[in-house]
Amino acid sequence: MLKNFLGLFFATLFICIFILLMQFVWMHIQDLVGKGLPLTVLAEFFAYAVATVVPLALPLAILLASLISFGNLGERFELISMKAAGISLFRIMAPLMVFISMISVGAFFFSNNVLPKAQTKLWALIFSLRQKSPELSIPVGEFYSGISGLNVYVRQKDPVDGTLFDVMIYNYSNGFDNVSVTVADSARLFFTADKKYLVLRLYQGECFENLGKDDKKATGLAKNIPYRRETFSAKQLLLDFDSDFSRYDESVLEDQHVSKNVVQLIQSIDSVQLEAHVRSQEQSEQLVRTKYFGREREAGRQIDVQPATEKPLKLPKLTKPAHNENDLDQLYASFSVSDRKRVAQLMREAVTNYSNQVQYNALILDDAQRYVRRHEIELHRKFTLAFACLIFFFIGAPLGAIIRKGGLGAPVVISVVLFIIYYIIDNTGYKMAREALWPCWTGMWLSSMVLLPIGIFLTYKAATDSALFNPEAWLIGWKKLKTQFQTRKRQHSI
Repeated sequence: MLKNFLGLFFATLFICIFILLMQFVWMHIQDLVGKGLPLTVLAEFFAYAVATVVPLALPLAILLASLISFGNLGERFELISMKAAGISLFRIMAPLMVFISMISVGAFFFSNNVLPKAQTKLWALIFSLRQKSPELSIPVGEFYSGISGLNVYVRQKDPVDGTLFDVMIYNYSNGFDNVSVTVADSARLFFTADKKYLVLRLYQGECFENLGKDDKKATGLAKNIPYRRETFSAKQLLLDFDSDFSRYDESVLEDQHVSKNVVQLIQSIDSVQLEAHVRSQEQSEQLVRTKYFGREREAGRQIDVQPATEKPLKLPKLTKPAHNENDLDQLYASFSVSDRKRVAQLMREAVTNYSNQVQYNALILDDAQRYVRRHEIELHRKFTLAFACLIFFFIGAPLGAIIRKGGLGAPVVISVVLFIIYYIIDNTGYKMAREALWPCWTGMWLSSMVLLPIGIFLTYKAATDSALFNPEAWLIGWKKLKTQFQTRKRQHSI
C-alpha cells in the first residue's frame, strides 16, 4: 500500500506545485517581464516561490493521490478481496495513516522554520524587481514611454548597430503644458559605464521649446509668447535610467508576520496586545479625567471651555444639583439670549473636540489591533495547513474506496471540486478574521470544522461498505420510500 501510494503522491505533488507556481508567477508576471533579469535572479525567484506554495500543494496532492490509490484498488476488486480475507479498511489504511501523520508534522515544521525565511527572501526579491527599471527596447512605428518624462517615436531602426532614424522626442518633464519637441534624422542610445544614466545622442535635428511658461500662467494669454528654436548637427542628452538590479534590504521585513515562526508570533502578539491594552486604559482614564466625569462643577463656578478673551460666564445658584434633563433645561433657561448663544457655541466646540479625540484614539488602537490580527492569522495558518493534510486523506481514501474509480478521470474532477470548496471556505474565514468580523481562530479553522465531519462520515460509510454513490442503491431506496408513502396515503384515505 505504501509503495503504491508514494509514487502517486510524489507525482501529484509535482503537478500541484507546478499548477500553483504558474498561478503565482502569473500574479507577478509584470514584475518579471521586460526587465532584462539574469537567469540567476529568475532561478532564485522560482525557488522561493516553490517553497511558498508547498504548504498549499500538500493537501491537494494527498487528496488526489489517496483518491487515485484507493480508486484503483476498488476498480480492480483488490479492496474487496482484502476485506473478504478479513482485513478491515482501517488496517488497510494504517500504513498510510502513519505516513500522512508524518507528512502533517513535517508540513508544520516546514511552515514554521523554512517558510518564514523563504517568504522574507521572496518578498524582498519582489520589491527589488518592482524597483528595477524595464529593459530598454524602443519599438518602431509607435510612441515609447518607457523613459521617464519622454515620449519617443522612431520610424526606422538598424537591426545591426541599433541606430534610430527619423526620431521625434516629446519632453514632458516640465509638465504637459510646457512640452518641448525635438526631431532628428538619426540617433544612438547607450548607457554610461556605471549603468546609472542613459545617453541619447542626436544627429542633424531641431529643438523647439516654449520660453514664456511663467508669463502664460500669469496672464492666461496664448499669444506673443517667446520660444527657442535650436538647430544642431549633434546633440547629446543625459537621462536618468538606472538599469542595475538593486537588492531590497531584508531587515525591513523582520517585523512582518510572514517572516516569523510560532515563538516569534506569540511574542509579538503578547507584546503588542499588552501595549494596546495599556494605551487603551490610558486613553480611557484621560477621557474620564479631562473630558467627562472629571469636570464636576459646583453652582457658581466658571465654565472653563470658553475663550480667555471673553467675559467669564457665571452659572446661577441652584437649590440642588442638576441630575436630570428638566434641571438642565431650567439651568439653560436662566441664561440671557446672548449667553445662550455663547453656551451653545462653546458646547458645540467641546463636543467636536471630544469626537475628534475619540476618533484619533480609535485610529491609534486600530493599527495595533490590525497588527495583532495579522499575526494571529499567520499563527493559526501554520497549524491549519498541516491539519488539512490529515483531513484530505480521510476524505480522499474513503471516497476512492466508495466510488471505485481509478486513473486521472473522476478522481481529478472530484479532488478539484473538493479543493475549490475548501479554498472558498478557507478564504471566507480568512477575510472574516482579517476584518475583525470573527475571532481569528474561528475564521482560520472554519474550513477544518466544515470538512472534518465530512471526512468522518465518508470514513464510516467506507468502513461499513455503504453504497453511497451507487445509483442503483439510491433508486432502490427511492422506490421503497415511494411505496411507503403510497401505503400510508391509502391507509389514511380508508
